[in-house]
Formats: sequence, C-alpha cells, structure tokens
Amino acid sequence: MAAWRHVLVTGASSGLGRALALACAGEGAVLHLGGRDPARLEAAAEACRAAGAAAMPRVVDVCDAGAMAEWIGSAGRLDLVLANAGISAGTGGAVEPASVARSVFETNVTGVLNTALPAIEAMAAQSPRPDGVRGRVAVVASVAAFVAAPGAPAYCASKAAVQRWAEALDASERRRGIRLHAVCPGYIRTPMTARNAFPMPFLMEPEEAAQRTLAGIAAGRTRIAYPWPLYLAARLTGGLPPGLRALVFNRFPAKK
Repeated sequence: MAAWRHVLVTGASSGLGRALALACAGEGAVLHLGGRDPARLEAAAEACRAAGAAAMPRVVDVCDAGAMAEWIGSAGRLDLVLANAGISAGTGGAVEPASVARSVFETNVTGVLNTALPAIEAMAAQSPRPDGVRGRVAVVASVAAFVAAPGAPAYCASKAAVQRWAEALDASERRRGIRLHAVCPGYIRTPMTARNAFPMPFLMEPEEAAQRTLAGIAAGRTRIAYPWPLYLAARLTGGLPPGLRALVFNRFPAKK
C-alpha cells in the first residue's frame, strides 16, 4: 500500500513500526526510518529495500528534540509521518514508580511532539499534492486512551494525551492543507505485548494493524480505532464511574 512516496516512521525497527514501513515500501517510495537499535533498524531497512523502496535508517531517540528536528528538517519532502515510537509500562499490581511515569510520558508524549511538530513545520512549506494535502502526520495512540486502567496509569494517560492532541489539532491544521490522524489500535502481537499476563482479546498481527492504519489514513479519518469490538468495549468501560472501573480491572492481572 504505497499511497505516499515520501514517508518517515519512528520506532521502525520492530512491531507495528516495522510493519508500517514495509506496508509503505514499494517501487519509488522513499522511506526515512528511525529507531534506537542499529541492527534491527538496518534489518527493517533491508526488508524495505527488497520491496523496491529507498530506505534510509537513522539511529535516533525521539526524546532528543534537537536530533529529531535535525533529522526531520533534512529529510526533504514528507508526505506522511508516522509518529509510532512508544513504550509500555504497567504497575504489576503495585504503585507505579515515579521514574516509570516520567519515562513513559517522555517517550509517548514528548517523543510524539518531537516528531510531529517539526514535521508539521516542514509540511507547511511544501506544495500540496493533487488532493490538496501538503502532508499527513499520524500519531499512534491506543484504545487504552479511552480507559483509565489502574494497572497502567502513565501509559493510558500518555496515549490519551496524544490522541486528543492530534484530533484537536487536525481541525485547525487542515486549513493549511495538513492532516493529523490519531491511530488507536488494540492489542498487537509484538515484543511489547508479549509481557502481558492478562487476556488480550482480538490480538492481531502487526501486518494487519499496519494495513488498517494506512487504510484509515487514506480514507481521511481523523480517528482510526480498531478492532471495533475492543474500541467499543474501551469506550463503555471508560465511561464507568472510577470506583466501579477499578473494581472491574482489579479482577484481572495488572499490566507489567
């Protein structure tokens, strides 16, 4: 699904990020791939090259605002930026340590801003595509954005923050020809979810999640949430009174 020629992906070395990069790969595609693990990142780049794309890996930490601004500013035209890099953490049934909360917010919120803000600035100076859009920024949140789960407070809050931010900003940025998309997937089979000791309904492969994500972006949807049964369950559970919601979640193992 190479609908966009110039694409930048963070967290591209594994999981959903790697699947998104491969789904965007194809003849004529120019991919800028960011990640922290050099070996895994180069392997992802090689897979994209095998699919016909020009893939340029960059070992970079999304928490480094200066490095991110330099990388994005030097990338040239960008039709689609996928702010995918993120980390997961849970309490394991204990109190969430302050260091964990800060780390999760630094990566999942500040890291997204370090990706999206320079991308938006660069896109504003680009000529529009035939559809009138200068560029698109997709922020990967989660269905967890809609549930204040006591077992993963920082994770849920960080995903809610970027989901709301992207959706709110899209309303104004589209006047400049820039679109923002909040991607809210359910459980995806990745090393990140492999640690979960609780049931993960509707668990999907990264390739399926990537296809659903890119299809939603191509359709112009501001919020791309899937699978819908899990999204509906998250909205319903998120609407419960906090005390009742805590009782429900306390019946299951906490996220580690």
